[in-house]
Amino acid sequence: MSQGQLVAGVHSVRTALKHGAGSVLEIWVEARRRDRRIKEVIGLAKAAGLRVAQVSREELDALVPGANHQGVVARTEVPAALSEKDLKNLLQDIEDKSFLLILDVVQDPHNLGACLRSADAAGVHAVIAPKDRSAGLTPTACKVACGAAESIPFIQVTNLARTLRWLSEELGIWLVGTAGEADDELFQVDLKGPLAIVMGAEEKGMRRLTREACDQLVKLPMAGSVESLNVSVAAGICLFEAVRQRRSS
Repeated sequence: MSQGQLVAGVHSVRTALKHGAGSVLEIWVEARRRDRRIKEVIGLAKAAGLRVAQVSREELDALVPGANHQGVVARTEVPAALSEKDLKNLLQDIEDKSFLLILDVVQDPHNLGACLRSADAAGVHAVIAPKDRSAGLTPTACKVACGAAESIPFIQVTNLARTLRWLSEELGIWLVGTAGEADDELFQVDLKGPLAIVMGAEEKGMRRLTREACDQLVKLPMAGSVESLNVSVAAGICLFEAVRQRRSS
């Protein structure tokens, strides 16, 4: 069988076909399914020149044990991370205000995948992370991302602090970092302009140089007994507060 990762579910397979059809290696659909969503997936696959294998539900269950495959599974190549050069080209082509998510040494691939999914839903232009000591686009991260790993640019940089300075000083992107000890709450700050939300690592938060590169630090108001939220949950809250403000501006 071909190498790669298995992607299960109508939405995930459809996203892979729409945004990275060239990376789709094989596709299987449940032979009994003939509903509109399955027909759409089959149409996208055929348009990409892919042969669609009609199989039983039991065969799909065996391919992805325990997954809610909804009658469709694909094997795709694991997406490749992009470089600093790709980031510069991408930002040059953005016509609207830049909107970025920066992850400082987020090491859990589940968290990376969830952050990619939230970033895609929020309309983020790219997700940036350091190459070292950070999760990459592993099959686990891609599976959790549910198609977002194929649709949103994931940039890995050699020196995150240097990249942050370049974003701020050369491009005028406002860097908002999250820190529990910050004076300002997220909902009190202006997130309408060119923006990068900076999230720290799962346990230690942002590193010192990353924190120093930020233009502003914010915190989430915590009313309960827990001191912090999971990084992917916090990222989703921050991103969609920015979306709310930007839509109302």
